[in-house]
Amino acid sequence: MMLLEWLKAVLYGIVEGITEWLPVSSTGHLILLQDWLPFRFTEDARLLAEFGEMFEVVIQLGAILAVVILFFGRLWPFSRTKSREERAGTWSLWLKVIVASVPAAFVGIVIDKLLEKLTSRDIDGWLYNSLVVAAALIVYGVAFILVERFNRGRMPRIERVEQIDYKTALCIGAFQALSIVPGTSRSGSTILGSMLLGLSRTAGAEFSFFMAIPAMVGASALKVLGFVDYIGECGVSVPLDAWIVLAVGCLVSFAVSLVAIRFLMDFVKKHSFAPFGVYRILLGALVLLFWIVR
Repeated sequence: MMLLEWLKAVLYGIVEGITEWLPVSSTGHLILLQDWLPFRFTEDARLLAEFGEMFEVVIQLGAILAVVILFFGRLWPFSRTKSREERAGTWSLWLKVIVASVPAAFVGIVIDKLLEKLTSRDIDGWLYNSLVVAAALIVYGVAFILVERFNRGRMPRIERVEQIDYKTALCIGAFQALSIVPGTSRSGSTILGSMLLGLSRTAGAEFSFFMAIPAMVGASALKVLGFVDYIGECGVSVPLDAWIVLAVGCLVSFAVSLVAIRFLMDFVKKHSFAPFGVYRILLGALVLLFWIVR
């Protein structure tokens, strides 16, 4: 039985590692996986639900580690091989990433808690379902196709991440905040916003990668704390198998992300994001059909 659960974790890790960086919504795919192939390592339905909600966020830490490793030279401000100007540029990049993270943090913490207080349901409780995922997949799929057509033949205003100013970073962060709706895709929202703001595909993708570090670390911390609170309040015992499943998912997500990030960076140098828009529309239609007939 546990071998099957580990294989599920491997599949979840593969899906996360691929979809976290491509603009097709990792959360949307993971929600669909949980609908179609849920974990069954315990008979406690509440524990499975709480673990699943935490798992789909924390598994992203493996993907984030891939970004840190692949871009370590650009992200590490204490490198002795960098000049004083280069180190200053690295600190400036981190400050812009922090500024860009503010809108999503505000929505994910303040608005989420306020909504829960007023309605007894947080944002996850209202939005995490297949119908919302389908709608977001389709809407953003159409948006990618339209934006690519609009930008055809236009020269980007910003070619490199280093050219992003703080105002632009904050605006991109506002688009990232929209990704709290499952199915929109965090990378999809930020890349789409970047292109609307005049960034090149490469600069938009790279800045999206960097923004993922604080966003996903913060989201994972909140989910882990929430899961720990649940364990403490209910006094449940989490089986070792659950932690093994989480570790396997993170490890596979990390390995697959190393490949997916390289693929996307090579892809955007020669192609548009329109194919991802088509994929989103087709997947959204499939999800909508599944929601109607089940």
